Amino acid sequence: MMADNSLFFATFLIFTGAALFATVAMFARQALPLAYILLGVVAGPWGTGLVADPETIQDIAQIGIIFLLFLLGLNLKPQDLLHMFGKASLVTLASSTVFALIGLAVALAFGFSPVEALVIGAAMMFSSTIIGLKLLPTTMLHHQHIGEIIISILLLQDLVAILILLLVQGGGLPLTEVLLAGLGLPALIAVAYFGDRYLLFPLIARFDTIQEYVFLLAIGWCLGLAELAGLFGLSHEIGAFIAGVAIATSPIALFIADSLRSLRDFFLVMFFFSLGAGFELPAIGSVFVPALLLAVLSLAVKPVVFRRLLVRTGETERRSREVGVRLAQISEFSLLIALAALHAGVIAARASYLIQLAVLLSFVLSSILVVRSYPTPIAVSDRLRRD
Repeated sequence: MMADNSLFFATFLIFTGAALFATVAMFARQALPLAYILLGVVAGPWGTGLVADPETIQDIAQIGIIFLLFLLGLNLKPQDLLHMFGKASLVTLASSTVFALIGLAVALAFGFSPVEALVIGAAMMFSSTIIGLKLLPTTMLHHQHIGEIIISILLLQDLVAILILLLVQGGGLPLTEVLLAGLGLPALIAVAYFGDRYLLFPLIARFDTIQEYVFLLAIGWCLGLAELAGLFGLSHEIGAFIAGVAIATSPIALFIADSLRSLRDFFLVMFFFSLGAGFELPAIGSVFVPALLLAVLSLAVKPVVFRRLLVRTGETERRSREVGVRLAQISEFSLLIALAALHAGVIAARASYLIQLAVLLSFVLSSILVVRSYPTPIAVSDRLRRD
């Protein structure tokens, strides 16, 4: 419950506070997502308690990630996507294995059980879709090869993360859920293809002069396929991405993308706030050292591994190094894995706190590194600031 039992109050607090914290961050030349996370810590249940139940905010904030993936899909034609996945498969699987072994070794060294160490290792496998894409300029994301590489790696990581989530949620991998997820992806693609061709395109072609209708139709299409993906045992984000790819060939795709960007940013502010508000501050003392070590290793090792693997696939040294730095953090998917494993009784609370703190620390350190080194929409210098 909020301080005054009001969702309006929480929304007021988040965005008024975000404006204030963002102003301080701009003067201090820090990345804006860090301001939103810090606001969540301050206003959350373990800070001032002004927002006592961040779970409602977190559920709403998830919509921001869904819109983010939908907008990515709008700028990727299906034939381009298939070409990207061919090269990214080897890079993703090889790098994920290395990162998992590092997390496993650190966890065992700090006395966690073998099962907890496996979960911690799994949490280290992935990079953040939110940080990786939020800090990538639009021109690089949609019109340059580096954007294609980053998107393909992140999407393949998300598929692996879904399998791990299925594993930890049941303490095993139920055959029915594996079959459902395995059949769900091609079924979802078929629904997107035929729905787009025989329903969405005809409606857009007939009423494309009414912008409000096209805007509502796009939102309904995005959230509809996201919900269908959830019913098939897949993530909502994958459903939204497929919804975007399905209409990427339409001339109206650019209008839809421009219309939804502000809506996406609205929900992403809430997402970063919920990250900070959801962390239990009293747990920091017991896991700070291993969490900091995991975050530092992530930022130190991931760029090297990605760079070497990408160079072997024929990418340039400079591009490979930049991809590695941009994907050096731990993923928000790792938070979901930690919570799912805790609720399923697979790991104890201390292991869950370790993963959560390592993710937050990696977000902070990675954001600072990227905005000071490479072009981003929120770079600290005018020379690197790109939209």
